[in-house]
Amino acid sequence: MKHKILKIHPKDNVLVALTDLKKGDQVHFEGKPITLSHDVKAKHKFAEESLSIDDNIFMYGIICGKAMHPIMKGEVLTTQNVAHKTEEFTGKRQSKAWIAPDISKWNKLNFMGYQRGDGQVGTANYWLVIPLVFCENRNIEIMKDAFVEELGFAKPNKYKAFVKQMRELYAQGDKEKISQLNVETVERDQDNKLFKNIDGIKFLTHQGGCGGIRQDSDMLCALIAGYINNPNVAGATILSLGCQNAQPSILKDKLNKINPELKKPVLLFEQQKEGTESTLLTNAIQQTFLALTEADQISRTPAPLSKLTIGLECGGSDGFSGISANPSVGHASDLIVALGGKTILSEFPELCGVEQELINRCTTDESAEKFVHLMRAYAASAEAVGSGFDMNPSPGNIKDGLITDAMKSAGAAKKGGTSPIVDVLDYAEYVVKPGLNLLCTPGNDVESTTAMAGSGANIILFTTGLGTPTGNPVTPVLKVSSNHNLAEKMSDIIDINTGEVISGDKTIEEMGEEILEQIIEVASGNKKAKAMELNQDDFIPWKRGVSL
Repeated sequence: MKHKILKIHPKDNVLVALTDLKKGDQVHFEGKPITLSHDVKAKHKFAEESLSIDDNIFMYGIICGKAMHPIMKGEVLTTQNVAHKTEEFTGKRQSKAWIAPDISKWNKLNFMGYQRGDGQVGTANYWLVIPLVFCENRNIEIMKDAFVEELGFAKPNKYKAFVKQMRELYAQGDKEKISQLNVETVERDQDNKLFKNIDGIKFLTHQGGCGGIRQDSDMLCALIAGYINNPNVAGATILSLGCQNAQPSILKDKLNKINPELKKPVLLFEQQKEGTESTLLTNAIQQTFLALTEADQISRTPAPLSKLTIGLECGGSDGFSGISANPSVGHASDLIVALGGKTILSEFPELCGVEQELINRCTTDESAEKFVHLMRAYAASAEAVGSGFDMNPSPGNIKDGLITDAMKSAGAAKKGGTSPIVDVLDYAEYVVKPGLNLLCTPGNDVESTTAMAGSGANIILFTTGLGTPTGNPVTPVLKVSSNHNLAEKMSDIIDINTGEVISGDKTIEEMGEEILEQIIEVASGNKKAKAMELNQDDFIPWKRGVSL
């Protein structure tokens, strides 16, 4: 550890502890001694100078809170002495010129992807099976049971093999050996995948499609249309009951809006038309199998890096996320944008307090106005049910140093780098413009990643300081750790470790370049995201309305 403390921005009036500090310790910043009045855990903040009641707390150069009580120089910031506060935003943009990073190292590089008929390129090749309404969830599960193991798509289940071996030992009367077994050394079945160019069949279920307001069913159809259009999807099988709000005609309209020239096969089966369950499933399974034989004919070919669409996500954030992982991902985003690719920054409740900065980065007044409208409407809907963006930080966030939503948001926004914002999208709108796009989603990790895949992300970068297994069915999710301890403790879910930024061994720019290199490896199929290896297929559509 090269440094014990950090000041993120010259305008800040608080310092961040990079390691655990003890009460009575004297630290020096810019030649000035500061005696700590309390223990300060790593990731937490303490006052650089004494603060009076209602004084603003500055972090990342913006207001991230206010003092609720006098805070002495060297005193730790807590939820007892600091409250949420943000800067006002005008909605009027003041654009600045962007200095793009040097991309000469990657300008002529390609990744090996799946070329689609509309010009998009997938980083994977999946077949999608999904219902239009929750009534069909059971039939989706029956199809999953029929397909996955028989076609060799089932991941070897070490725990299943583990239990099988324990059963055999018990039958042999050898209970003593059971406690000596190691799950990691148990032999498992080998890969027997039939379709070598298909990465898997993804069977998704949900609780929507009927019973709520019609807007929710419309949004569900738009989301499903986005998943079908996602370049990582070769085609889809859709199950419909027939009488639900989410009608096939709505799905077709949404698909036509996203991509009028869609060339992918979309197989739709309606139970109330097919008749018996057996007839429905027989036809769906048979036609899906034949479609898989065609999807298997496509193979990876070289594609420019401009064909990448990268989702930018954070979850289980800590006090280091906005210092190491998020800005490193932000630099990777800037590199992708400079190369002509697309990136997506979502989670609108976690952009609270940085609105003006994002407004200033919008390339058009129309985009800036749309962002302001979406933010204010979202905030008002939260307040209407007795909540608000200020309640966004989770207990884990607070415990690890993110004590206000503005503090969390200022760090979270760093995932978007510094590039101009070319478009602002509402939930389930599809990304079409190269550059950084804002997408209105909740701060909920799974609802947000679900939305980004539905808007076309073919890779998602997911930063975390506390650890989370979140993944996505069709889009590889690369987990980026903010610190060494997490990367070591939860190595089974972490793909990239930016802890070296905290230790001072690497710069944000160096880590951003490493992240881009990892993206290319995963996009080319040379390496699998750990969430994919774990079959972490999280899918939660956002329900904005009420149930009726």
